[in-house]
Amino acid sequence: MNNEQTAIKATYFSIIGNIVLALIKGLAGFFGNSYALIADAIESTTDIFASLLVLLGFKYAKRPADKNHPYGHGKIEPLITFAVVAFLVVSATIIAYESILNIQTPHKTPKSWTLIVLSVIIIWKEISYQIVIKKSKQTNSSSLKADAWHHRSDAITSVMAFIGISIAILFGEGYETADDWAALFAATFILYNSYMILRPALGEVMDEQLYDDLIIEIREKSKAVTGVLDTEKCFIRKSGMKFHADLHLIVDGNISVKNGHNIAHNLKDHLRKEIPNLDEVLIHIEPNK
Repeated sequence: MNNEQTAIKATYFSIIGNIVLALIKGLAGFFGNSYALIADAIESTTDIFASLLVLLGFKYAKRPADKNHPYGHGKIEPLITFAVVAFLVVSATIIAYESILNIQTPHKTPKSWTLIVLSVIIIWKEISYQIVIKKSKQTNSSSLKADAWHHRSDAITSVMAFIGISIAILFGEGYETADDWAALFAATFILYNSYMILRPALGEVMDEQLYDDLIIEIREKSKAVTGVLDTEKCFIRKSGMKFHADLHLIVDGNISVKNGHNIAHNLKDHLRKEIPNLDEVLIHIEPNK
């Protein structure tokens, strides 16, 4: 299974999981008198749409390079990440607004059985996070990483809801709004996570140099090719789940242009074989001094 298929499969997993959890949270929050659970349901609902965007992004990014997009369509991925972050910000804003309204409005204490529901949700969302974040690292996908952080954010908001409901139940009258305060705190955390997701995606769009380990690997593996004396400059940029490299190669200054050309082609083939996530390699030949 290639990276694209792995990422798409992980996204379907997120979509199905969020649909089920949104229904469970919404019903449990309504019948259990807990706005923190309803807030959780709101976030899970926005997660569904965010995951659908990620899925559409993956399908678009799979398109081969064409005349108008010679480097392929992979740059759609960080753009999708921006949209996913926007969903997170919207859900956090809605949760914060409704929490403030509920804090000002007297209401019933949440039902104790909602804690059981939350316990199951917390465990499931953390498992979901671990599964999807592993796939994001495997595929080098920024939008899949954002999707994974949706699961982690969901788990943390559920932890906050658990704490708030527990306080409301234990201390009784006068503490009915504890779960609303928990939802408000969770909204703040979601906004913080939104920035943490946005930052690397922005760096990807701006071609920020963030791949020192890959540069070192390219330099080391280049030395295995006959005719390569050394490497000089090496720049990396990411497009979707693939990387593009611009490499300055040092060869014997006395060889012919044809031989230099052949060395460059051999090196390109070698690097793409040794580093599967390396899509294109542009090589500039430099003569040794």
